[in-house]
Amino acid sequence: MKEIISSDIASSFQELKARAESRWREMFNSDKPVILVGTATCGRAAGALEVLHTLRAELRRQGLDCPVIEVGCMGHCYAEPLVVIHKPGYPAICYGFVNPVIAERLVKEFIAGDNACLEFVLGAMEENDLIPSFADFPRAGYEKKVVLRNCGHIDPTDIDHYIASGGYSALDKALRMSPEDIIDKVKTSGLRGRGGAGFATGMKWEICRQAPGKPRYLVCNADEGDPGAFMDRSILESDPHSVIEGMVIAAHAIGARHGYIYVRSEYPLAVKRVRTALRQSRKAGFLGRYILGSDFSFDIRLFKGSGAFVCGEETALIASLEGKAGIPRHRPPYPPTSGLDGKPTIVNNVKTLAAIPPIIKNGAEWFTGIGTEKTKGTAVFALAGKVVNTGLVEVPMGTTLRQVIFDVGSGIPGGKQFKAVQIGGPSGGCLPESALDLPVDFDSLTEAGAMMGSGGMVVLDEDDCMVEIARYFLEFTQRESCGKCTFCRLGTRQMLAILDDITRGQGRDEDIDTLMILAEAIRAGSLCGLGKTAPNPVLTTLRYFEDEYRAHIREGRCPSLMCRDLIAYYILPDKCERSCDACVGSCTVEAISPNRKRIKVIDQDKCVKCDTCRTACPPQYDAIVKLSPPSEVPAAAK
Repeated sequence: MKEIISSDIASSFQELKARAESRWREMFNSDKPVILVGTATCGRAAGALEVLHTLRAELRRQGLDCPVIEVGCMGHCYAEPLVVIHKPGYPAICYGFVNPVIAERLVKEFIAGDNACLEFVLGAMEENDLIPSFADFPRAGYEKKVVLRNCGHIDPTDIDHYIASGGYSALDKALRMSPEDIIDKVKTSGLRGRGGAGFATGMKWEICRQAPGKPRYLVCNADEGDPGAFMDRSILESDPHSVIEGMVIAAHAIGARHGYIYVRSEYPLAVKRVRTALRQSRKAGFLGRYILGSDFSFDIRLFKGSGAFVCGEETALIASLEGKAGIPRHRPPYPPTSGLDGKPTIVNNVKTLAAIPPIIKNGAEWFTGIGTEKTKGTAVFALAGKVVNTGLVEVPMGTTLRQVIFDVGSGIPGGKQFKAVQIGGPSGGCLPESALDLPVDFDSLTEAGAMMGSGGMVVLDEDDCMVEIARYFLEFTQRESCGKCTFCRLGTRQMLAILDDITRGQGRDEDIDTLMILAEAIRAGSLCGLGKTAPNPVLTTLRYFEDEYRAHIREGRCPSLMCRDLIAYYILPDKCERSCDACVGSCTVEAISPNRKRIKVIDQDKCVKCDTCRTACPPQYDAIVKLSPPSEVPAAAK
């Protein structure tokens, strides 16, 4: 076996670092502007690729030579497409909501001239006296980027960008540490798994290292299937090398020689960028035999999952890697002692692994200084739903839900009232306004009936029916059940049938007790964590919003006017403008027609409750109303 020579490791890495930093300085310290375009999936969905092509085409027309670099997600997904311009003499300026017309103006007026086009500015990337910076945003006081430290700032397809930003220096340090020292540092840091369960990462590694049997395996779980969640995808698209570096350090700690990144096939851009990063890492000597001149050898293979939600559970994921059906198995034994092919295996989430390099580089004490007494570090959330500023958020553990939603996310749009937040994905729970001051950490959320989960956070407002929300999430988990457990397979189906009846106005008072009995049976009798937590959305909505269930059952009424079978649309004759046919033209099922007085009338048998007519009705008339129960015809419409 090749002997570890610390000076050789340092020398090898320092050469790579010097080259990367030289390239970085040459780019950002020259007299040429540098343009960054966010082209993660969120940016592409908003038109970033068209903006990218426009920028490059206009630069050619203007005869300008400056680099245009694709970067990942900056977190401000609500303002995509985003463009950042580094121009000598100016602070780095971020422009939001950029379209091809604005992109063309930026080249003509700012790159080629001196007009910074301040009307399109979202914020400056650094403190300055010219324009407000992101540091002045209310959210800046709450955010702390650890896992997302490089996202949106580097080219994820260029390993030199990662190295120049401090990347792989933690690996350089770790290779000169013993595996036991690495594990002790991670244990001291208090890092808990970010995949949902929150098990102590260092302890998990220690169990695996001490388990008999070789080879040992390391698996990165990137099978992110929660509705509304996109944290893991964004990290892999924006900063894949941080995950690879974390994996190499973890592999060195547990003594693994083989690793896998298990990623959903529905994430094509993440797959592409991870493949590029793996190829670059091997070429640079961070993967493969004798990494950076040490005696440690480790390589990673990319494995594309087929999209089964249950494969997010570690034993189902391992079964999928083995070529079997992705079905959970009974535990114990747990994967750290008997996992892939019956060998000791560590399965860690993307965010967990991306947090390892900063811990090794900055020290365990630095990490323990972030967060709460029991939950250290930061939480990464995909903030979605009825919130002004959707996107990626990273805050210290212990930040309250109110601060995340109202200070970081800027609250509820359209002047609507906050109603609940669904946290932890379909296996999480819905928490009401009274829970907004709960700190975000594993224990507090669990006590409230929800869970941290992988980090999805869906905000709901006054227009959301909590019975329908519970039905929607239960339908998802029931559809994704692997079917192995009778309680999960049949119990969730029966719960879903009851919820279907309630949202149609066919529920009975005893249904609430039946839902509670079924929920407890499913939690007690299901094999895996996904089955055990499947009833959580129902249990939390019953706990906090039982009055809405009672309204559906006893009055046939949906208070939020969301359940289609319990609402009806009517046109008010005294408000309907005879010369206006907006609603008639918008109705795709031809359910609206004028009577002899040219007053429009809705045929209730044809109406599909799509809300198109109400949206089309000019606000100055406001002639269409939505009511529940559907039999409650307004006097003005009779």
